[in-house]
Amino acid sequence: MINFINQIINGLSTGSMYALVAIGYTMVYGIAKMINFAHGDIIMAGAYFALIAMGFVGPIPAILFSIVATAALGVLTEKVAYKPLRGKGSLEVLITAFGVSYLLENVFLLIFGSAARTFPQIMPKGTINLGGISIKYITVITLVVTAVCTAVLLFFINKTKLGKAMRAVSEDQGAAQLMGINVNTTVSLTFAIGSGLAAVAGVLLCSTYPSLTPYTGARPGIKAFVAAVFGGIGSIPGAFIGGILLGIIEILSKAYISSQLADAIVFAVLIIVLLVKPTGLLGKKIQEKV
Repeated sequence: MINFINQIINGLSTGSMYALVAIGYTMVYGIAKMINFAHGDIIMAGAYFALIAMGFVGPIPAILFSIVATAALGVLTEKVAYKPLRGKGSLEVLITAFGVSYLLENVFLLIFGSAARTFPQIMPKGTINLGGISIKYITVITLVVTAVCTAVLLFFINKTKLGKAMRAVSEDQGAAQLMGINVNTTVSLTFAIGSGLAAVAGVLLCSTYPSLTPYTGARPGIKAFVAAVFGGIGSIPGAFIGGILLGIIEILSKAYISSQLADAIVFAVLIIVLLVKPTGLLGKKIQEKV
């Protein structure tokens, strides 16, 4: 029983990282109506920015620098690659997203090389023992950071003027523009927030698994997208819940079934959920007038 609880806690930690990235996916889709498949590489970029900054400043300023730099990278990506395609077909956007992903990977590959770099230990070591249950400090930090980021983001979306503008653009870009909302600024802000959250996830990921390469964000990015679809693409609470559940399913699969089949089990669960509820756990059907 204690081992099972420990595995659940590990799943919560892994799922929290997926949730942070999934929120970025779901925000971009909800507002810009596109899937940014390069989002996984934003995780990698955020980790590299933090690694560079830690050569000059302490951990906290380095993390803040990473968030700002990654947010700027997200905005630049939107302006250069995605804005010209706004209003185009989904196939063009999809191909461009894959192109941006490969571009980012190869740029960082040219700069840093393919050799894995050890990420500095910036989180406190040690564990908390509660009746035989061991909880690492990094696990607690990951859970708290994810919960706080999600709560602050929900408050921002629901209670602030900029958040209401984002919701309006999500509903109808044309109508929002007629009401005086700057759609371009709102979309850029969405990319900035999503990329900033990905930077936080990148730091947490590399603090847990301290090996960084230009391909570090590829697999977590795909799994975070699965989490966003699982929870209901376009729903921030859905992305959070989907990420947490995905992490738990993955860790339990590795612990009790097979580490080699864990990814297959995760995707199988996603297929089953989508067959039963195509919109995801918290997704809503969108009615379109003909």
